[in-house]
Amino acid sequence: MTTIWQGVLPAITTPFDEKLAIDHAFVTKHVRWLISNGCKGIIPCGSLGESATLSFEEKVALIKTCVAATEGKVPVIPGIAALSTDEAVRLAKAAEAAGCGGLMVLPPYVYSSDWREMKAHVAAVIGATKLPCMLYNNPPAYKTDFVAEQVAELAAEFPNLQAVKESSGDSRRVTALVALLGDRVRVGIGLDDMVCEGVAAGAEFWVAGTVNALPKESIAQFELAKAGRWDEARALYRWHLPLLRLDTVVKFVQLIKLLQEEVGMGNSRVRPPRLEVIGAEREYALGVIRTALKEREKLAA
Repeated sequence: MTTIWQGVLPAITTPFDEKLAIDHAFVTKHVRWLISNGCKGIIPCGSLGESATLSFEEKVALIKTCVAATEGKVPVIPGIAALSTDEAVRLAKAAEAAGCGGLMVLPPYVYSSDWREMKAHVAAVIGATKLPCMLYNNPPAYKTDFVAEQVAELAAEFPNLQAVKESSGDSRRVTALVALLGDRVRVGIGLDDMVCEGVAAGAEFWVAGTVNALPKESIAQFELAKAGRWDEARALYRWHLPLLRLDTVVKFVQLIKLLQEEVGMGNSRVRPPRLEVIGAEREYALGVIRTALKEREKLAA
C-alpha cells in the first residue's frame, strides 16, 4: 500500500530572525538538510513550530516555503490548528492549494469539550479537502482525547483519514488502535521518548522533534526498532533518551531550539509568551545536551 505515513516525519521548528520574523531562507536550508538525511516528510505549523504564535498569513507563507524547498521529494504535511473551525477549514484549503501532500489535524486551540463538538470540528477539517489526513491526539496539551473507538467512527465516515499521531504517552493506546483498526489507519508515535515502545506496539511512523537537530541518529533509532534489532535499538536509546526527553516537557520548543543551536543548525529564538531559557535552567539543559553530543562522538567512532 502506498502511503505517506512512514519513516521519520520531522515536526519542524519555526526559525526566527533578530526581529522574530520567520527566517524563510533558513527554513529552506533546514528542510533540504532533513530530506538529505533521509526524513520522509516535513510537518510545519505544529506545536513545536509555535503555530499558535503565527498568523494565518504567516502559516500559509511558511507552508509555501516548505513545499518549494522539498522540490517534490517528500510530502509537506502541515499542522491544521486554529481558534475557530472556520479558520482551520480555510487553512486546510490553503494548504491543499499550496501543494501539500497531507494534513495533520488538531483539535481547536483553547476550547475543549465533548465528543460531539470535537468530532464536528475535526470532521469539518478532514472533509474540507481530499488530502490524506492524520488526526493528532495529544490530550496533555490540548485537553481533548480521541480514543480508538472515536477514531474508528471518523475513519468510517472519511476515507481520507489515514493516520493518527498518538501523543497520550501511553503505548497501550497504540495497541488499542492497531487492534481495532488494523491497517485501515496507520499509527504514529508523537512523543520522542516513546519511539521504541510505540514501534514495539505496532506504530508505523514517528513524528519527531529532536530530529530537527539530529536526523541521522533519529532515523537510525526508528529503523533499528522497525527492523526488530532490539539490542542495537536499546543501546542507541540509552544514549538518545536524555535528548529525546527534551521533547516531552513544557519548554520543549525552547530546548529543541537550543539543541539545534548547539549542533549549528538553527538558533534558540522563540516568540513570546515563550522566552529563551536562562540561568541555571539553561546551564542544566546545555549540560545534558553537551554531554550527549560528546558521547555521540564515541558512538560514531
